Amino acid sequence: MRYTLKDYQEDAVADVLDRLARARDDWHRRRWPVAFSLTATTGAGKTVMAAAVIEALFHGNPALEFDPDPGAVVLWFTDDPSLNEQTRFRLMAASDRIAHSQLEVIENTFNRAKLEPGKVYFLNRQKLGKKSLLVRGTPENSPADGQRELLPMPDARAYTMWDTLANTIADEQLTLYLILDEAHRGMRQPNPGDRAEKATIVQRLINGAKGIPPLPIVWGISATVQRFNEAMERAEGRTTYPHVVVDPVLIQESGLLKDDIRLSFPTEAGEFDTVLLARATRKVREATDRWHAYAEREGLAPDAVVPLLVVQVPNTPSDELLLSAITTVQEAWPELDDRMMAHVFGDHAPINVGGFSVPHVRPETVQDRSQIRVLFAKDAISTGWDCPRAEVLVSFRPARDETHITQLLGRMVRTPLARRVPGDDMLNSVACLLPRFDRQTATKVAQTMMGEREADADGTGGGGGRRVLLAPVDMVANSNIPEAVWEVLVEVPSQTLPRRVARPVRRLTALAQALSRDGLRKDARKDAYRNLFAKLDGLTTQHREDVAAASKGILEVRGETLVARFGGGEAFEYLPFVAVADEKSVEADFRAACRTLTTDVARKYADHVAGAEEDDDGLHDAHVRVAALAQVEEVPDALDREAERIAKRWFADYRVAIKALSDERQAVYDEIRSMSPQPREIEVKRPRIRTEETRDADGNELPTQTGHLMSDGNGDFPVGSLNNWEIEVLDKEMARTSFQAWYRNPSRPSGDALAVAYQNDRGEWRRMCPDFLFFHGVETVRVSIVDPHGPHFADALPKLRGLAEFAEKHGEFFHRIESVARMPGGVLRVLDLTEPSVREAVAKAHDAESLYQSDEAADY
Repeated sequence: MRYTLKDYQEDAVADVLDRLARARDDWHRRRWPVAFSLTATTGAGKTVMAAAVIEALFHGNPALEFDPDPGAVVLWFTDDPSLNEQTRFRLMAASDRIAHSQLEVIENTFNRAKLEPGKVYFLNRQKLGKKSLLVRGTPENSPADGQRELLPMPDARAYTMWDTLANTIADEQLTLYLILDEAHRGMRQPNPGDRAEKATIVQRLINGAKGIPPLPIVWGISATVQRFNEAMERAEGRTTYPHVVVDPVLIQESGLLKDDIRLSFPTEAGEFDTVLLARATRKVREATDRWHAYAEREGLAPDAVVPLLVVQVPNTPSDELLLSAITTVQEAWPELDDRMMAHVFGDHAPINVGGFSVPHVRPETVQDRSQIRVLFAKDAISTGWDCPRAEVLVSFRPARDETHITQLLGRMVRTPLARRVPGDDMLNSVACLLPRFDRQTATKVAQTMMGEREADADGTGGGGGRRVLLAPVDMVANSNIPEAVWEVLVEVPSQTLPRRVARPVRRLTALAQALSRDGLRKDARKDAYRNLFAKLDGLTTQHREDVAAASKGILEVRGETLVARFGGGEAFEYLPFVAVADEKSVEADFRAACRTLTTDVARKYADHVAGAEEDDDGLHDAHVRVAALAQVEEVPDALDREAERIAKRWFADYRVAIKALSDERQAVYDEIRSMSPQPREIEVKRPRIRTEETRDADGNELPTQTGHLMSDGNGDFPVGSLNNWEIEVLDKEMARTSFQAWYRNPSRPSGDALAVAYQNDRGEWRRMCPDFLFFHGVETVRVSIVDPHGPHFADALPKLRGLAEFAEKHGEFFHRIESVARMPGGVLRVLDLTEPSVREAVAKAHDAESLYQSDEAADY
């Protein structure tokens, strides 16, 4: 893969491959057709995950113990030909092992007996329509009179598409995998007795019809898969597997999606189209300057991010509206000309109004055509479209068209650098201006984007951590805060989110590659391999007898011959035999070693063992030795411990140097740290821009407080989001002797947030962000964690345990680590988690509320 998968993507790929391996076995052994789905919100990278799966189908994935399928044929099916082309482009961009020649769009001239293994074919619904050239000659039922109707097959065509599919399915050397993109489409259940009861094209494709067998393996992908899942459960004779669901909390936490959506709308009656469009244009210009400054500071290319303004118009816009929009944009941005504008209307003709000529462009090309700065669109542009550099949307849609707005806005939430910008809420946001909405209707859009209302069919509802802001103000560093406080903040320990699939050896090799790339440790990869090889050499000596026995077992194939005797005496006799293992048998054991030791280490260590011997026998003997060593039970864990020891030392040695790198490179090291099944320590980064809501749902100004690390120009920070007892905690802490500052910890685990890992009731790892950091002291500034949290919430005890474990590991850094709860009667009780007895009580507790009522707690 050209891209490094996020942890949730790796987990999803592992789950999908597990189901495909089972499905392949069920089909070839039992002829059971199988179906399952993958669901993830818009922007999760479903196509990237699919690319990793397809790579594994064709080439295998040793890390996941998934063998390649030499007969794999992939059919990618959608209801939109432009989406197929866009998907083909994305697969080529994501994978370095899927060649251009392996990706073929099925056109009307397609004419083959069978689909070829090792290829991905793209087919859209329209090409299977009754009058399509691909299917002419296939019997169809006439919906009018029920008589058989046979449209003639085109000249020179030997096979219809249905023939090709049937022949492919019938070939026992092939496995046909259908990937159904936007799988919810075409899955409606017809009403009984309705003339439209006839199954949709996609359902007939999946389930078979008129002599065409059902497709063997169906994998549906969508943000909303309920219709698909229900249709597959109704399908006669089809086995369904548990569906793969990607947690939206993990998607939001990954940094692939923007955190904030800023909604602007008029607060009084009137026509404000041009006013808000001009405001939107200024926002794009400001975003351009901010991204340029960020790129310059981080050493990125000046055009790393070129923000785009999207102007959404009604389905039948008047020339007057279009001309007004174009002239308004140009007046607010004089350097812009109509060559820097484009449209993606269904009518591909240029927009010619008032002497302007705005050309049409294909939606999938907009992201890479950075000279386009303004894009005119109608609905959601196209299914599956996204454009990470789209920073601002202004919609001339009326309030009743909120669905069209949320669909388009939902496709603009991908972060342009595929990562969160640490400490800059402005660059992690998208702006939406709605001149024809008011507060009530704009709130509906906000609720949909937050996932508080039923999400639309494209799954644009927000995951955990997303905010929709109606009156945002950007806070900057408070000039009244002493520098000593900031110095403490950036040393505060935070924690990574553990990974389900993680190997210390891979973590070490990734770290070595990063250190070499950044010039921090010359020949780091060589050093890493030298240390690992020395460990393996020592393990070989330590377990020489076990290695010798395993080597003998690899080189010998033992079996039995069953001899049946006729006549008296014993009827059967089992005679043992021993044969010499052939090359294929040895290589099978070596592949198993690659899964155990990692492919990289196993192959390089085999070369190390073979040494100067360049003949085949030397390498063969090395493969036997490595395979034997991997079979010794103690070896994999010992190698992992050595890799963990080296990585820990290198992270400590280069901690300061890593902090001096760019945001992009620091993010790489944070990702490497997280390649562990346990939480790993990272540090909080200094915030640059902090965006906060300044008005409540009714438009009233929120109260503020001084002393926060980030503030507006007056030194104030909004506290309207705090409840009464959180305000009580804040007031009490600010009244303590030697109070210096406070920090409202971001609610999402971003770079500028202190995050604590914990396991929920299902054993899944999550991260929580304690509410407050308080800074006290004069000569020496100390920081404290104070986390008010309701004990009645279902996650109260798991979060409390996570914070207790964090305190056990990092308690010496903090002055206090306290969890506060309001009890019946209004009394605040506190648990001091720096105390061992309190942590022990938390570990043994059955509920959180009893802890605060126990003797381990005190009045706050």
